[in-house]
Amino acid sequence: MPHITANNVNLYYEDNGPADAPVILLVMGLGAQMIAWPDEMIQALVAKGFRVIHYDNRDVGMSQRMEGASAPNLIWSMFKARLGLPVNVAYSLSDMAADGIGLLDALGIEKANVVGASMGGMIVQLMAANHRERLLSMTSIMSSSGAPGLPGARPDIQRRFMVKRPSDANREEAVAFGADLVRSFSYPDPARPDSAHAEMAGIAFDRGYYPIGSKRQLLAIIADGSRVERLKTITTSTLVIHGGADPLVPKEGSEDIAHHVPNARLEIIDEMAHDLPRSQIGRMVELIAGHAQG
Repeated sequence: MPHITANNVNLYYEDNGPADAPVILLVMGLGAQMIAWPDEMIQALVAKGFRVIHYDNRDVGMSQRMEGASAPNLIWSMFKARLGLPVNVAYSLSDMAADGIGLLDALGIEKANVVGASMGGMIVQLMAANHRERLLSMTSIMSSSGAPGLPGARPDIQRRFMVKRPSDANREEAVAFGADLVRSFSYPDPARPDSAHAEMAGIAFDRGYYPIGSKRQLLAIIADGSRVERLKTITTSTLVIHGGADPLVPKEGSEDIAHHVPNARLEIIDEMAHDLPRSQIGRMVELIAGHAQG
Protein backbone atom coordinates (compact mmCIF):
# COMPACT_ATOMS: atom_id res chain seq x y z
CA MET A 1 0.00 0.00 0.00
CA PRO A 2 1.31 3.52 -0.82
CA HIS A 3 2.04 4.96 2.61
CA ILE A 4 4.70 7.60 3.08
CA THR A 5 6.02 9.67 5.98
CA ALA A 6 5.30 13.36 5.49
CA ASN A 7 5.75 16.04 8.16
CA ASN A 8 6.37 13.17 10.62
CA VAL A 9 2.91 11.73 9.86
CA ASN A 10 2.23 8.48 8.00
CA LEU A 11 -0.04 9.35 5.07
CA TYR A 12 -1.85 7.07 2.64
CA TYR A 13 -1.85 8.47 -0.90
CA GLU A 14 -2.45 7.52 -4.50
CA ASP A 15 -0.62 8.86 -7.55
CA ASN A 16 -2.13 8.94 -11.06
CA GLY A 17 -0.68 10.15 -14.33
CA PRO A 18 2.80 10.59 -15.84
CA ALA A 19 5.61 11.25 -13.37
CA ASP A 20 6.87 14.21 -15.41
CA ALA A 21 3.49 15.93 -15.77
CA PRO A 22 2.53 19.06 -13.79
CA VAL A 23 1.09 18.02 -10.43
CA ILE A 24 -2.38 18.59 -9.00
CA LEU A 25 -2.59 17.79 -5.28
CA LEU A 26 -6.16 17.14 -4.07
CA VAL A 27 -7.01 17.79 -0.41
CA MET A 28 -10.31 16.52 1.00
CA GLY A 29 -12.52 17.96 3.73
CA LEU A 30 -13.67 17.35 7.27
CA GLY A 31 -13.87 13.66 8.17
CA ALA A 32 -13.95 12.73 4.49
CA GLN A 33 -11.57 10.24 2.98
CA MET A 34 -9.69 10.65 -0.28
CA ILE A 35 -12.26 8.39 -1.98
CA ALA A 36 -14.67 11.34 -1.84
CA TRP A 37 -12.82 12.70 -4.88
CA PRO A 38 -14.76 11.17 -7.80
CA ASP A 39 -12.60 8.83 -9.85
CA GLU A 40 -14.11 10.37 -12.99
CA MET A 41 -12.69 13.74 -11.93
CA ILE A 42 -9.24 12.32 -11.26
CA GLN A 43 -9.09 10.46 -14.57
CA ALA A 44 -10.38 13.50 -16.48
CA LEU A 45 -7.62 15.66 -14.95
CA VAL A 46 -5.04 13.02 -15.89
CA ALA A 47 -6.45 13.08 -19.44
CA LYS A 48 -5.88 16.85 -19.41
CA GLY A 49 -2.16 16.20 -18.92
CA PHE A 50 -1.74 16.28 -15.14
CA ARG A 51 -0.23 14.02 -12.52
CA VAL A 52 -2.95 13.84 -9.87
CA ILE A 53 -2.11 12.97 -6.25
CA HIS A 54 -4.69 12.61 -3.50
CA TYR A 55 -4.38 11.41 0.06
CA ASP A 56 -6.15 10.78 3.35
CA ASN A 57 -5.60 13.62 5.79
CA ARG A 58 -4.18 12.71 9.20
CA ASP A 59 -6.76 11.16 11.55
CA VAL A 60 -8.97 9.83 8.75
CA GLY A 61 -9.16 6.85 6.44
CA MET A 62 -5.93 4.91 6.06
CA SER A 63 -3.57 7.66 7.21
CA GLN A 64 -2.11 7.86 10.71
CA ARG A 65 -4.57 8.12 13.58
CA MET A 66 -3.47 10.54 16.27
CA GLU A 67 -4.20 8.02 19.01
CA GLY A 68 -4.41 9.45 22.51
CA ALA A 69 -4.45 13.07 21.31
CA SER A 70 -6.80 15.49 23.06
CA ALA A 71 -10.35 16.03 21.85
CA PRO A 72 -12.09 18.50 24.21
CA ASN A 73 -15.80 19.28 24.25
CA LEU A 74 -16.99 20.86 20.99
CA ILE A 75 -19.59 23.20 22.50
CA TRP A 76 -17.14 24.54 25.08
CA SER A 77 -14.46 24.93 22.40
CA MET A 78 -16.82 26.89 20.15
CA PHE A 79 -17.77 29.13 23.06
CA LYS A 80 -14.11 29.83 23.86
CA ALA A 81 -13.36 30.60 20.21
CA ARG A 82 -16.20 33.13 20.05
CA LEU A 83 -14.76 34.86 23.10
CA GLY A 84 -11.34 34.99 21.47
CA LEU A 85 -9.89 32.52 23.94
CA PRO A 86 -7.38 29.87 22.86
CA VAL A 87 -8.83 26.47 21.99
CA ASN A 88 -6.97 23.33 23.02
CA VAL A 89 -6.33 21.24 19.90
CA ALA A 90 -4.23 18.18 19.07
CA TYR A 91 -3.05 19.84 15.84
CA SER A 92 -3.85 22.85 13.71
CA LEU A 93 -4.99 23.42 10.14
CA SER A 94 -1.49 24.80 9.53
CA ASP A 95 -0.13 21.42 10.63
CA MET A 96 -2.44 19.76 8.12
CA ALA A 97 -1.25 22.15 5.41
CA ALA A 98 2.32 21.18 6.30
CA ASP A 99 1.30 17.52 5.86
CA GLY A 100 0.42 18.18 2.22
CA ILE A 101 3.64 20.09 1.63
CA GLY A 102 5.50 17.27 3.38
CA LEU A 103 3.91 14.79 0.97
CA LEU A 104 5.27 16.82 -1.95
CA ASP A 105 8.69 16.80 -0.25
CA ALA A 106 8.61 13.04 0.24
CA LEU A 107 7.70 12.51 -3.42
CA GLY A 108 10.41 14.89 -4.64
CA ILE A 109 7.91 17.40 -6.08
CA GLU A 110 9.08 21.00 -6.01
CA LYS A 111 5.85 22.75 -6.99
CA ALA A 112 2.21 21.77 -7.39
CA ASN A 113 -1.25 23.06 -8.17
CA VAL A 114 -3.30 22.49 -5.01
CA VAL A 115 -7.06 21.92 -4.92
CA GLY A 116 -9.02 21.63 -1.68
CA ALA A 117 -12.67 20.91 -0.91
CA SER A 118 -14.42 22.25 2.22
CA MET A 119 -11.89 21.89 5.08
CA GLY A 120 -9.45 20.99 2.31
CA GLY A 121 -10.12 24.45 0.88
CA MET A 122 -9.07 25.93 4.23
CA ILE A 123 -5.94 23.78 4.16
CA VAL A 124 -4.92 24.91 0.67
CA GLN A 125 -5.58 28.52 1.67
CA LEU A 126 -2.95 28.01 4.39
CA MET A 127 -0.63 26.32 1.92
CA ALA A 128 -0.89 29.45 -0.22
CA ALA A 129 -0.35 31.73 2.78
CA ASN A 130 2.46 29.76 4.44
CA HIS A 131 4.17 27.89 1.58
CA ARG A 132 3.60 30.11 -1.44
CA GLU A 133 6.94 29.18 -3.02
CA ARG A 134 5.68 25.59 -3.42
CA LEU A 135 2.43 26.41 -5.23
CA LEU A 136 1.75 26.88 -8.92
CA SER A 137 -1.92 27.66 -8.33
CA MET A 138 -4.61 27.23 -5.69
CA THR A 139 -8.25 26.22 -6.09
CA SER A 140 -10.60 26.40 -3.09
CA ILE A 141 -13.91 24.54 -3.47
CA MET A 142 -17.02 24.99 -1.25
CA SER A 143 -14.97 26.49 1.58
CA SER A 144 -14.87 29.65 3.68
CA SER A 145 -12.61 32.41 4.94
CA GLY A 146 -13.69 31.69 8.51
CA ALA A 147 -14.59 35.34 9.00
CA PRO A 148 -17.03 36.08 11.85
CA GLY A 149 -20.52 37.02 10.77
CA LEU A 150 -20.70 34.77 7.73
CA PRO A 151 -23.88 32.66 7.40
CA GLY A 152 -23.60 29.24 9.00
CA ALA A 153 -24.96 25.80 8.24
CA ARG A 154 -28.67 25.14 8.19
CA PRO A 155 -29.74 24.40 11.80
CA ASP A 156 -30.79 20.80 11.15
CA ILE A 157 -27.42 20.05 9.60
CA GLN A 158 -25.61 21.73 12.50
CA ARG A 159 -27.44 19.39 14.86
CA ARG A 160 -26.40 16.35 12.84
CA PHE A 161 -22.74 17.35 13.09
CA MET A 162 -22.97 17.72 16.85
CA VAL A 163 -24.22 14.16 17.36
CA LYS A 164 -21.56 12.06 19.07
CA ARG A 165 -20.85 9.00 16.97
CA PRO A 166 -19.88 5.88 18.94
CA SER A 167 -16.44 4.49 18.24
CA ASP A 168 -17.88 0.97 18.28
CA ALA A 169 -20.88 1.47 15.98
CA ASN A 170 -21.67 -1.51 13.80
CA ARG A 171 -21.39 -1.23 10.03
CA GLU A 172 -25.11 -0.90 9.39
CA GLU A 173 -25.54 1.94 11.90
CA ALA A 174 -22.45 3.81 10.72
CA VAL A 175 -23.35 3.52 7.04
CA ALA A 176 -26.92 4.69 7.62
CA PHE A 177 -25.78 7.70 9.65
CA GLY A 178 -23.03 8.63 7.17
CA ALA A 179 -25.28 8.31 4.13
CA ASP A 180 -28.06 10.39 5.73
CA LEU A 181 -25.59 13.08 6.79
CA VAL A 182 -24.03 13.46 3.34
CA ARG A 183 -27.44 13.33 1.65
CA SER A 184 -28.61 16.24 3.83
CA PHE A 185 -26.12 18.65 2.27
CA SER A 186 -25.76 17.20 -1.24
CA TYR A 187 -27.39 18.44 -4.44
CA PRO A 188 -30.27 16.26 -5.71
CA ASP A 189 -28.24 15.39 -8.79
CA PRO A 190 -30.22 13.37 -11.36
CA ALA A 191 -26.94 11.78 -12.48
CA ARG A 192 -26.32 10.31 -9.01
CA PRO A 193 -27.81 6.84 -8.34
CA ASP A 194 -30.05 6.61 -5.26
CA SER A 195 -27.66 4.09 -3.72
CA ALA A 196 -24.54 6.25 -4.16
CA HIS A 197 -24.41 7.77 -0.67
CA ALA A 198 -24.84 4.43 1.09
CA GLU A 199 -22.27 2.77 -1.16
CA MET A 200 -19.70 5.49 -0.43
CA ALA A 201 -20.43 5.34 3.31
CA GLY A 202 -19.91 1.58 3.23
CA ILE A 203 -16.55 1.90 1.47
CA ALA A 204 -15.49 4.59 3.93
CA PHE A 205 -16.45 2.40 6.90
CA ASP A 206 -14.47 -0.53 5.52
CA ARG A 207 -11.40 1.64 4.86
CA GLY A 208 -11.39 3.15 8.34
CA TYR A 209 -14.16 4.19 10.72
CA TYR A 210 -12.68 6.63 13.22
CA PRO A 211 -15.14 9.33 14.33
CA ILE A 212 -12.89 10.89 16.99
CA GLY A 213 -10.48 11.84 14.20
CA SER A 214 -13.24 13.88 12.57
CA LYS A 215 -13.85 15.59 15.90
CA ARG A 216 -10.19 16.58 16.20
CA GLN A 217 -10.28 17.94 12.65
CA LEU A 218 -13.36 20.00 13.49
CA LEU A 219 -11.58 21.36 16.56
CA ALA A 220 -8.68 22.40 14.30
CA ILE A 221 -11.16 24.36 12.15
CA ILE A 222 -12.68 26.04 15.20
CA ALA A 223 -9.25 26.98 16.57
CA ASP A 224 -8.08 28.43 13.24
CA GLY A 225 -10.70 31.16 13.31
CA SER A 226 -10.69 33.83 10.64
CA ARG A 227 -8.18 33.54 7.81
CA VAL A 228 -9.00 36.98 6.37
CA GLU A 229 -5.67 38.64 7.19
CA ARG A 230 -3.77 35.61 5.89
CA LEU A 231 -5.85 35.56 2.70
CA LYS A 232 -4.81 39.12 1.98
CA THR A 233 -1.16 38.02 1.81
CA ILE A 234 -1.72 35.32 -0.84
CA THR A 235 0.05 35.89 -4.14
CA THR A 236 -0.69 32.47 -5.66
CA SER A 237 -3.09 32.46 -8.61
CA THR A 238 -6.43 31.58 -7.00
CA LEU A 239 -9.69 30.09 -8.23
CA VAL A 240 -12.67 29.85 -5.87
CA ILE A 241 -15.58 27.49 -6.67
CA HIS A 242 -18.79 27.11 -4.68
CA GLY A 243 -22.20 25.51 -5.00
CA GLY A 244 -25.05 27.98 -5.13
CA ALA A 245 -27.28 25.57 -3.19
CA ASP A 246 -24.81 24.76 -0.39
CA PRO A 247 -26.67 24.41 2.97
CA LEU A 248 -23.59 23.44 5.01
CA VAL A 249 -21.11 26.16 4.05
CA PRO A 250 -23.16 28.86 2.28
CA LYS A 251 -21.66 30.47 -0.81
CA GLU A 252 -20.93 33.68 1.12
CA GLY A 253 -17.91 31.84 2.56
CA SER A 254 -16.30 31.59 -0.87
CA GLU A 255 -17.43 35.06 -1.87
CA ASP A 256 -15.48 36.32 1.13
CA ILE A 257 -12.40 34.31 0.14
CA ALA A 258 -12.52 35.79 -3.36
CA HIS A 259 -13.01 39.27 -1.91
CA HIS A 260 -9.84 39.08 0.20
CA VAL A 261 -7.42 37.10 -1.98
CA PRO A 262 -5.88 39.52 -4.48
CA ASN A 263 -7.07 38.87 -8.05
CA ALA A 264 -8.99 35.71 -7.13
CA ARG A 265 -11.57 34.40 -9.59
CA LEU A 266 -14.95 33.25 -8.25
CA GLU A 267 -17.21 30.66 -9.93
CA ILE A 268 -20.64 29.81 -8.49
CA ILE A 269 -22.23 26.60 -9.76
CA ASP A 270 -25.96 26.77 -9.13
CA GLU A 271 -26.52 23.00 -9.62
CA MET A 272 -24.19 22.10 -6.74
CA ALA A 273 -24.51 22.00 -2.96
CA HIS A 274 -21.82 20.83 -0.52
CA ASP A 275 -20.71 18.01 -2.79
CA LEU A 276 -19.07 17.17 -6.09
CA PRO A 277 -22.14 16.16 -8.12
CA ARG A 278 -21.50 13.85 -11.05
CA SER A 279 -23.34 16.10 -13.49
CA GLN A 280 -20.93 18.97 -12.71
CA ILE A 281 -17.64 17.05 -12.86
CA GLY A 282 -16.98 18.06 -16.44
CA ARG A 283 -17.47 21.73 -15.62
CA MET A 284 -15.26 21.53 -12.53
CA VAL A 285 -12.52 19.72 -14.46
CA GLU A 286 -12.53 22.44 -17.10
CA LEU A 287 -12.32 25.13 -14.42
CA ILE A 288 -9.55 23.45 -12.43
CA ALA A 289 -7.50 22.37 -15.44
CA GLY A 290 -7.88 25.72 -17.17
CA HIS A 291 -6.78 27.53 -14.02
CA ALA A 292 -3.79 25.24 -13.50
CA GLN A 293 -2.73 25.63 -17.12
CA GLY A 294 -2.70 29.38 -16.64
